[in-house]
Amino acid sequence: MAELDGREVTVGALQNLALTNYGHFTSMRVEHGRVRGLALHLARLVRDCRTVFGTGLDPERVRHLVRHAVGGLGGVFVVRVTVFDPHLDLGRPSAAAEPSVLVTTRPAPADPVLPPLRLRTAVYLRDQPAVKHVALFGALHRRRAAQRAGFDDVLFTDASGVVHEGPTWNIGFHDGSRHVWPEADVLPGVTMELLRRSGGEHTTAVLTVAELPRMRAAFATNTAIGVRPVAAVDDVVLPAGTEVVDDLRRAYTADPGELL
Repeated sequence: MAELDGREVTVGALQNLALTNYGHFTSMRVEHGRVRGLALHLARLVRDCRTVFGTGLDPERVRHLVRHAVGGLGGVFVVRVTVFDPHLDLGRPSAAAEPSVLVTTRPAPADPVLPPLRLRTAVYLRDQPAVKHVALFGALHRRRAAQRAGFDDVLFTDASGVVHEGPTWNIGFHDGSRHVWPEADVLPGVTMELLRRSGGEHTTAVLTVAELPRMRAAFATNTAIGVRPVAAVDDVVLPAGTEVVDDLRRAYTADPGELL
């Protein structure tokens, strides 16, 4: 399913997005008409639209467009809301923008309890890391390289080994008493924020790969996968941490979400 500004999308309308690849988005897991962190997703779109296009975005209009697009769909799926300007000029992106809203859907992971990830580190910093933008080449290229080397995904660090994030997810750790989130230039993830609000002791700290062996558990978070355990980073094998991850997953799934 795909709608652009509330109407069935055409190939021509998507040409600028495909060829110019300038815009921003958020992805939301819809479960029977409800979305965890809906207000946070809408706030992200408003904030990022100001950064990317220098203009405002009406969150209630976005909500209406999403409801219109998925009104006939039941069950569980992922909605992506992409904001882009179909008339953006590659040679003059500074011109006044008129962003459109593209709403698309895809299946959600069927099993919410996914196997642990084995990660390979790579030195990489996403462009504008605080913005969830559509420029995914660098991130996906490094994910592809990690997978072709036999890993499940990639974990980004800086040149000194400070841990940042994954291509499409945040990473968190448990040091035996607290949940520890990397203090670095990363995307402020909605799932990460919901978990921080759900209880327990949470902190941020600068973490290097060299410090990971002392961690008692590690986990990746985003709206599609919820909370997924991490089994290893490079050659560092992490404890299963099932109790920690299970507690986080229960806290996350206990959130009923907001009606679209």
